[in-house]
Amino acid sequence: MSLCAECFNNGDHTGHDFNMFRSQAGGACDCGDGNVMRESGFCRRHRLRTGENIPSIPRDLLLMSEMVLPRFILCIIQYLRDGYIEPDTSTERDLQKVLQQLEPQISFLEELTKMGGAMRTVLTKILTNQQTFKELSMGQEENLYAKKNYDKYLSALKNSGLVSVEEKAQGATADVNVGAEGGAGAMVLLGKITVTLNRTHIFINHLIIESLKHKCFLEELLFWTIKYEFPQKMVTFLLNMLPDQDYKITFTKTFVQHYVFIMKTLMKSHESDTMSNRIVHISVQLFSNEELARHVTEECQLLDIMVTVLLYMMESCLIKSELQDEENSRHVVVNCSEALLKNNTYWPLVSDFINILSHQSVAKKFLEDHSLLMLWMSFVSFFQGMNLNKRELNEHVEFESQTYYAAFAAELEACAQPMWGLLTHCKVKETQEYTKTVVRYCLETLQIWFDAIGFIDEPAPNQVTFHLPLHRYYAMFLSKAIKCQGLDLDSLLPDQEMLMKIMVHPLQIQACLSEIHSNMWVRNGLQIKGQAMTYVQSHFCNSMIDPDIYLLQVRTAGSHAKLILSSSFLFKVVDLLTMASQHQNAVLDSEQERPMLEGALTFLVILTSLRIHLGMTDDEILRAEMVSQLCMNDRTHSALLDLIPENPNPKSGIVPGSCSFEEMLSAVADFKAPVFEPGGSMQQGMYTPKAEVWEKEFDPIMVVLRTVYRRDVQSAMDRYSAFLKQSGIHTGNPWPPYKERTPLHPCYKGLIKLLHCKTLHIVIFTLLYKIWMDHQNMSEHVLCMVLYLIELGLDNQVQENKEDEEPCIEEHCHDSWFPGTNLLSNLHHVINFVRVRVPETAPEVKREAPPSTSTEASSYGQVKGSSAKGVLQNLREAQVFSLVAERRRKFQEIINRSNTEATQVVRPKSSSTRWVPPGTPPQLVTEILEIRESMLSLLIKLHQKLSSKQNSLSASWLEDMDTSRHAHGDGITAIERILTKAATRSCQIKRSIQDICGKVCPPVPPKKNSPTDKKAMDKEERRQRARERQQKLLAEFASRQKSFMETAMDVESPDTEAAMDLGASEVMESEVLYDCVICGQSGPSTEDRPTGLVVLLQASSVLGHRCKNKEAKNLPTTDEEHIYPADTCGVAHDVRLTLMQRFFKDSSCLQSVSIGWDGGVYVQTCGHTLHIDCHKSYMESLRNDQVLQGFSVDKGEFTCPLCRQFANSVLPCRPGRGTEAGAWHTPTNKKTCVLVKEVEDLQEKLGLFPTESNLSKEMELVIKDIKNTTQKKYMDYGKNPGSPDNDFLFMYSVARTNLELELVHRGGNLCSGGASAAAKRSCLNQLFHVLAMHMRLYSIDSAYNPWTKLTQIVAHNMNISFDEERPEVPMLFRDVPSLLIIFVLTMPQPLRKEHFTCVVKMLYNLQLTQALAALSARFSPEERQAWSTSGALKKNAVNAEKSFEALLSHVISELSKDKSVYKVNVEETLMLSSSVWSPQSIEFSLQQFCLPFLRLSCLLQHHLYGDNLTGCLEEEEFSSLAVCLGLIPSAPQPSNTVNSASCLEWAVNAFDLVTQWCAEVTGLSQMQAEQSLTLLVQDPQWAAPRLLQLPDNYNIIFQYYHRKACTACKKVPKDPALCLVCGAFVCLKGPCCKQQGICECVLHSQHCGAATGIFLLINASVIIIIRGHRFCLWGSVYLDAHGEEDRDLRRGKPLFLCEERYRVLEQQWVSHTFDHINKRWGPHYNGL
Repeated sequence: MSLCAECFNNGDHTGHDFNMFRSQAGGACDCGDGNVMRESGFCRRHRLRTGENIPSIPRDLLLMSEMVLPRFILCIIQYLRDGYIEPDTSTERDLQKVLQQLEPQISFLEELTKMGGAMRTVLTKILTNQQTFKELSMGQEENLYAKKNYDKYLSALKNSGLVSVEEKAQGATADVNVGAEGGAGAMVLLGKITVTLNRTHIFINHLIIESLKHKCFLEELLFWTIKYEFPQKMVTFLLNMLPDQDYKITFTKTFVQHYVFIMKTLMKSHESDTMSNRIVHISVQLFSNEELARHVTEECQLLDIMVTVLLYMMESCLIKSELQDEENSRHVVVNCSEALLKNNTYWPLVSDFINILSHQSVAKKFLEDHSLLMLWMSFVSFFQGMNLNKRELNEHVEFESQTYYAAFAAELEACAQPMWGLLTHCKVKETQEYTKTVVRYCLETLQIWFDAIGFIDEPAPNQVTFHLPLHRYYAMFLSKAIKCQGLDLDSLLPDQEMLMKIMVHPLQIQACLSEIHSNMWVRNGLQIKGQAMTYVQSHFCNSMIDPDIYLLQVRTAGSHAKLILSSSFLFKVVDLLTMASQHQNAVLDSEQERPMLEGALTFLVILTSLRIHLGMTDDEILRAEMVSQLCMNDRTHSALLDLIPENPNPKSGIVPGSCSFEEMLSAVADFKAPVFEPGGSMQQGMYTPKAEVWEKEFDPIMVVLRTVYRRDVQSAMDRYSAFLKQSGIHTGNPWPPYKERTPLHPCYKGLIKLLHCKTLHIVIFTLLYKIWMDHQNMSEHVLCMVLYLIELGLDNQVQENKEDEEPCIEEHCHDSWFPGTNLLSNLHHVINFVRVRVPETAPEVKREAPPSTSTEASSYGQVKGSSAKGVLQNLREAQVFSLVAERRRKFQEIINRSNTEATQVVRPKSSSTRWVPPGTPPQLVTEILEIRESMLSLLIKLHQKLSSKQNSLSASWLEDMDTSRHAHGDGITAIERILTKAATRSCQIKRSIQDICGKVCPPVPPKKNSPTDKKAMDKEERRQRARERQQKLLAEFASRQKSFMETAMDVESPDTEAAMDLGASEVMESEVLYDCVICGQSGPSTEDRPTGLVVLLQASSVLGHRCKNKEAKNLPTTDEEHIYPADTCGVAHDVRLTLMQRFFKDSSCLQSVSIGWDGGVYVQTCGHTLHIDCHKSYMESLRNDQVLQGFSVDKGEFTCPLCRQFANSVLPCRPGRGTEAGAWHTPTNKKTCVLVKEVEDLQEKLGLFPTESNLSKEMELVIKDIKNTTQKKYMDYGKNPGSPDNDFLFMYSVARTNLELELVHRGGNLCSGGASAAAKRSCLNQLFHVLAMHMRLYSIDSAYNPWTKLTQIVAHNMNISFDEERPEVPMLFRDVPSLLIIFVLTMPQPLRKEHFTCVVKMLYNLQLTQALAALSARFSPEERQAWSTSGALKKNAVNAEKSFEALLSHVISELSKDKSVYKVNVEETLMLSSSVWSPQSIEFSLQQFCLPFLRLSCLLQHHLYGDNLTGCLEEEEFSSLAVCLGLIPSAPQPSNTVNSASCLEWAVNAFDLVTQWCAEVTGLSQMQAEQSLTLLVQDPQWAAPRLLQLPDNYNIIFQYYHRKACTACKKVPKDPALCLVCGAFVCLKGPCCKQQGICECVLHSQHCGAATGIFLLINASVIIIIRGHRFCLWGSVYLDAHGEEDRDLRRGKPLFLCEERYRVLEQQWVSHTFDHINKRWGPHYNGL
């Protein structure tokens, strides 16, 4: 069911599971259709329609349309007839042209359908009226054009048939023989299929001829729609008509009639993908409705048409099968390299078939129609054995074909999906007959297949096909019959011979899987591994490997268990199973033996322990699948949904009575919320198994079965052992735990016999012996699987009484090994002697007598055992060959049905040479080994070996057993668990164990054994030593790592170190030493060989985006909401500067403000240093490096050689700097006036041009880099660009930008104190030095030096106003922090601290006066009067200069001299000051106004002199900073008495100086009072920069923006994007908004963020970052309910804002760390 966005948003869907998707090819909305959904789910609009009686429309209203429309439609049809040219003569373009010209007409029809039900009824009448069609379509005689037009139509019809009737008869056979070569004999097909195909042709031709007899407009319209390959507009029109019920029925019938024709067109089409989508868009609307589907099935033979069409389609690409008997095979299979399969052209037809089979009534019809079933089986047999692989034995295959995926997709979609569809209808007892029919036909078709490929009993070696759909149909219907319908297994099984045959190919696949993983197919290339992986992959496993294993289990349960074992020779490990320590293997290399043996044993364990189809309920299966996937790795919700097979548990929708996916998930897993790791990688929300799942449900066998990559098994084991360690259950290296199995369904009880068969016991015994003897190719995994088999046998006991009734013929020849078949009794049976066949070179041969427990002799292969010497003469041949022989003989016996003969057959010895390759002389000799062990004694000895202790089990061991701790542990635990289980089940075993444990005391070894023992001891000792060495190395490595981390992460800026080392008293001649991270040398930075800091320079507009309001602005999501940028810091400063430049002298303006709020240059470092010459050679090597880098070396970019942090420049460190350290810090007792004079003298010292040296060159280069970092427009603010004043402004603003940004990084204040993370990496000291050197070149004319105005009363010059020159900027309008930086940077470096403090004090006076002036402007006139009067009284007090009341009153009276200053906004002020100003509130305002200046000064002092910043509470910040800067003595006053005025210290009379400052303002005659006030009332406080506040639900953004038109080009962008900094809506990659070849996103990032942009891509929900010439995908801040991203909105789940991620994004933006944290950058070439 699908709804359009409008109906969805207008309906109530709370609690529903839905996906939102953007339909590429249109579609129909189901809202309002009662057949599809309940009325309660309709949207508001459709609910109204259904509820009321709608009045009918007056007839005469519709007359016009009834007259005009038939002719209008005819006009369209005639145009289509005219424009059509057959595809072979025309090009794709010609048809497109015709359609483009018709677009307005078809759009008009589409508009009509939207007018509502009445108009649709009229259209339906016209489209389905046969009379109108007849009259109009043919054309009257006199109309020549119409006649010609009709002839064109007839010729198009003629060309649409398949073939003419005469050609048809020959065509039927010719088609099938495509690709076959050789004589006529090979050409003969199976009779049945030939008949089928002939029938298909006749039927299809008949259908096409029928369908092309058009009787109404609708039929011809559909005909042309198909001919023109389903044009989008036509499809939309046809779909929009569907709400009309009459139309729906007629259209569906027409569609079915044209179905064959659709298939023909689809096969010819070049654009089959697009066409497929459009076909399915129509058919899904028609066939999803059960009523309609049943109706057309009954009336139009829909099922016959569909199956026939599919058969016909596949018939076009058949080739001869080469499976088994290449020459004489009569079987044909599809050729997977044909375009039809490669491009999934069959997909729409198969999809429709699956769709109609989902309706019960239709499926029942299909299952009841036997001829249809037979037809379907022959269709399935086309896929049986396709894509055959032949093992390359000599050289690597030249061309690796990638067709295998087409084969897997074809089997899944064309065979398995319809099978699952049918199976859903066979769930109850009543449907037994259907299942029986399908099973019968499966077996019949299989028999035909076996005959066709000439299969008798042995599969052809070295070839495998993974495609056996007939086997799988049989398996799944068999499973369903027994599980749900209560049928008996035996009644559905064929005879033994057939069963044997059915088993062979699935078993061959299992053996080949093992071979592929053992690298035996390596010469076939990677694709064979791809096949092995796809076979078990989650989408395929339940339709492939599961049915195969189930078939083998059925086979094992239904016959003598011995057979499956003897068949395991397919794994080619038979030769390995010998007690001898050496053997010859004719088929395997020695390195392949071990993986093959492991594969064979794992297969046996899976075979005996898997219960998916043998008794598990659907809920248990779902749980097991989920647990195995979660154990391999933590999974996201969507990955888990994808990894768990759809059948038998559909994940969407809830099957009544079973557990839903979500319930099961919450039962087995815990949710881990998404986190952001410090390294920058964003984790998604993950599900991780609960502790009890690890403890009780972890099933390694299920994990092995479900892993695509072998590493996943290891991953599951690692996670398991991590859990055990963490919970303290087991600390060592655990073995896979043993999991109890679900009880078997009674039908399959025979499977247990496999565990109680002598052959298996011999295998187990031999392997235990070989492992104990350390023979080659034995591994821990082998032992693990052997123990697993023993334990399975102990847990699944066969009922004793039945044993006697069944004669076990084939066991007789092994009597001498074990007395019975029961594992329990065989466990303690001792085997004394074994005869082995060994190569002459083997150590066993050289011994005379039967050797006593020889340590070198080993396990099981060509073995025969005996417990009495008397039997020795009767020993038959070696055990292995009897395995092979047994299988052969069994086959014969089944075929001949003569049991008596078979019992007496004794194979002659000569057959033992069967497996020896021809040409090699038989070097095998027979030896007799003395063993004298039982399985029990071997287990106990292995326990000793594993625990490397003699006597590891005492005789009383069983009594003290604590069984609970046995569930988890290593091999020792596993052996103990088995022994305990065996002892509890049998007293005899308990006695045997106690006997053995008692006997096994440290034996006195004979001499022969000593080398081995010694070897073992040496081995242990060596291991111990290796462990110690490893520990030592690790410890050393860890300490190195630690010291590196300390140095790398904690590089203090060098001057801070100096400050710490040198106390004020010691004046040391020490220089700061730097380590070069390239050459590794340590030394000072000198003029000749300067050292530099690795820095990243980047332009930044972060400061400019600050607002007054602490709350972030909201992103607009309706047309009424807007964002106004006028209140941002950048805009405010721009306005202020522009205003100043209107009235004041330009050079003065450029020293009164700072720029760099937008496009300022921010400098950051990783703290590592390098020699500048080393850096140059490093850059040279990067330039020559051909490896593709994520940065541009030509632009000077590189990564720090040590920490790999991104950088683009090197900042030279100033040499020396240790000598003046003492003098710098000495506290001073000089009077203020003396210091003021000293500062003035220092300022007049002209900048000395530094001597030309390497250092000075580098400094100039860095200045050049800094200027190149930002755009020209962010540097030229003066009226004459390029002037020194401009340069001067830019230089000190760089310092200001960096100080301000550090303040922002510290949280906007200095309350936290200390060196913040940012400060540790700070390079401000070096930066100041470079800037100062550059700025000293510009001297300030002493006449205009602001210092004089700050500290002296200047004689007032009356002529100033008549000057042509504009006045200078009044002191009250100037930006105080800017003045501070100018003073510090223009005075000789290094500056003494006393002078720095003096500058700060003088500037503080100005700052506070500005605060008073700004404050006074906010008073109402009455308040102003009151404060002026009250303050005037205090003027004469002693400390009047330090009282804000006195100063405030003075400022008010001075500024009032110019009447206009205060008069402007009386009304506004009244509104503002509803509260009365108290002394406390005034004091608070003054402190807030001065705080930004104090913070900046303090930070500057910290960087210049290394003073520590002390932390404090926010309320005490003012006093703390004042003490730090020396504005007030630290001791006397408690903090609460500190007020802003008490920090003042005047060099001259305060009131005179203030008068002078105010006079500058009041003397501005030509300036409007309003503007004067604007400049006066400045507010230096800004909130921290914030990104926009996004809505919680992503759908709100998506619905508003994805169809919003771009403001620039007025079109709806294909890829819309949003700037998260300012909310601008831009076209990503859109050519429409390009300017000078630069796309809009890149342009906007330059304009809004000085080349840093953060954009949300509306259609993908992800964020991209643009930084300069590079960009990267950052990730998404919107996650679904399970904490997952949905990139490109593919899954269509509702998404919600993840606050943590958004905070991280904002933090990276503010701290400028995008370059460091995000690793995947690429160039955008201005194309975003």
